Amino acid sequence: MNNELKNPSLTEAAENFLLTLTGRERTVSRQEIHKFVSWFGAHHALSGLTGTEVGHYADRVSFSHADHAQKLEPIRAFLAYAKKQGWTKNNLSTNLKARKTSSTRTVPVHVTREPSDVIQITQQGMDDLKAEMEELIAKRPALIDEIQLAAADKDFKENVPLHAAREARGHLEGRIMELEVTLKTAVLVDEHARSARRVNVGNTIILCNLDTGEERRYTLVSPREVDAARGKISCVSPIGQAVVNQEQGDTVEVVAPAGRMRFKIKQVVH
Repeated sequence: MNNELKNPSLTEAAENFLLTLTGRERTVSRQEIHKFVSWFGAHHALSGLTGTEVGHYADRVSFSHADHAQKLEPIRAFLAYAKKQGWTKNNLSTNLKARKTSSTRTVPVHVTREPSDVIQITQQGMDDLKAEMEELIAKRPALIDEIQLAAADKDFKENVPLHAAREARGHLEGRIMELEVTLKTAVLVDEHARSARRVNVGNTIILCNLDTGEERRYTLVSPREVDAARGKISCVSPIGQAVVNQEQGDTVEVVAPAGRMRFKIKQVVH
């Protein structure tokens, strides 16, 4: 173990590692390692990192960069060095696995995609997702501080606050990554290009149940905007799939768990 650094911060450990490299290696590695350090916080204790957090970072780089394998290599060497120095209990470099991506950029495996290949979203929905991501990003510093404070207790096995803080950080980063994926791949509904009579995402429709005569009002939204209490239903729900691209006046059949139902699209509201 390095006698000078007993429990180094990420910055201290990174600088120590970079000094072991040759001039050219140091120049190539410095940028990616500093990105890694900045992501978790310069003063974050290296011993406070978890394999899950490192894995989330690898997923983020894999999705965002075509040359992800090259970008992750310096960080992998740094984490292996940290284990050799005794700064971490486990070799965290084993969690730094690049996800296989195609030329069209596949989604990280822990992010769930909806049934439709293309995510259509309204402008309001896009604004809501951006606001949520900004709010989550703003919570990062507080969670990092919470982890560092809890990590001051060296009894990691019984440190419930530390485990809870790490889990919260993992959920936070996972949701941020999911939002990043959605915002990168979503297609904004073109309000001006929609037919005045054809049903599309963003439309409000009035359906008449032909068996009971009951009328219902729905707004068709992307799966991420669903709000049943406000009548917002998913475009990939049974009703949504039945009415998309149909026109006002059409009759559609909906196959639902409750059985088959027939509806007439009484009105398409814009």
